[in-house]
Order: sequence, then structure tokens, then C-alpha cells
Amino acid sequence: MILYLHGFRSSPKSFKARLLAERMQLLGLASDYLCPQLPASPAAAIALAQDVIKGGDPAGLTLIGSSLGGYYATWLAEQTGCRAVLLNPAVKPPRDLEKYVGVSTQYHSDEPFEFKREYMAQLQALQIDAITQPQRYFLIAATGDDVLDWREMVGHYPHARQQVIQGSDHGISEFADYADQVLAFCGVTISGPAA
Repeated sequence: MILYLHGFRSSPKSFKARLLAERMQLLGLASDYLCPQLPASPAAAIALAQDVIKGGDPAGLTLIGSSLGGYYATWLAEQTGCRAVLLNPAVKPPRDLEKYVGVSTQYHSDEPFEFKREYMAQLQALQIDAITQPQRYFLIAATGDDVLDWREMVGHYPHARQQVIQGSDHGISEFADYADQVLAFCGVTISGPAA
């Protein structure tokens, strides 16, 4: 199973989440892919993810986390022992999201939501200072990310598989070029039409 965890203000309608859903459908594996809408509360987002993966075999699970979802995926992977793919992951969201305390809107719906001050402590509780078993991680970081620093990402996942994209952007506009590598890391046999 693949569980995709989207980023802050994002949703299952994000480009990367939709592209992977379509690719899994083409491969006849739509039922093995999930991307739920995550609540604004980090504790609630983690609880939702834990509920989805509860009882599953970690060897058959891969988390794909984008931006803030990468932060969540790292914590969950350390707790469960599953694999994780990190797409321009947030490394220090308690620092980076401080300025978003208050009401924000979602990217794909303009629906307002509140990011409460208490969420900062929830984020802090999920901090992983050093990953274990780096072979379980695949980092994709773009040097052109104008939201997060790719050098922090590379430094936070030492000895993990790393794909540093020269240029690009926070959303990894050319993600289609990397989708099959991501799915292969997830244990998916690529036999259908290219993404």
C-alpha cells in the first residue's frame, strides 16, 4: 500500500497526488493507493494516517510525503519501520510555519482553515533529529524550491537514496519524470504505459 501525505494548505487534488493516483490506476493498482485530506492539526493528521495504516505490514507500506507531509512521513516511518519517499520535505516546520498561525486558505479550494498556535507544539513533538535505516528513505529535493531549503533536506537524510533536481520548484513541476522511480522504490512493478 502507498499512503500519500500532502503538504500544508494542499489536498488530494495536488498535481503529484493526482499523477500518482492516475499512474496506479493505469497499473491496475488503484486500491493500493490512498491520499486522504489531512486536517490542519498535526496531531489529527498523524492520527488519521495511523488509522489508515493500522494493522498493515510495514514491509508492504510506503509513505510518500510532500513538504509538510514529508515531515509527517518521516515520523511515521521511524515509528513503523516502513519505507518513505520525501518530496521537497519540510525539515523544520515548527520554525517555517510560525508565520502561518491564524486563518489560511487551501490551494485547491480557497476553503479557509485555522492553523492554531497549539499546533506548533504538536509539530515539535514529531521532530526526528536523525533518521535510522536510511535505506528505507528516498529523498527528491529541488534546488529551485523557493519555499524550503534543499540543502537542509539533503543534510537531514544522510546516506538515504537522494535525487537532487537542478532547478525546478517547490511543487516539482516535472514530477512525471520521476513518478516511475518513486513507484519502483515503493515496490510497484512498472509494466503499464509510461506516466
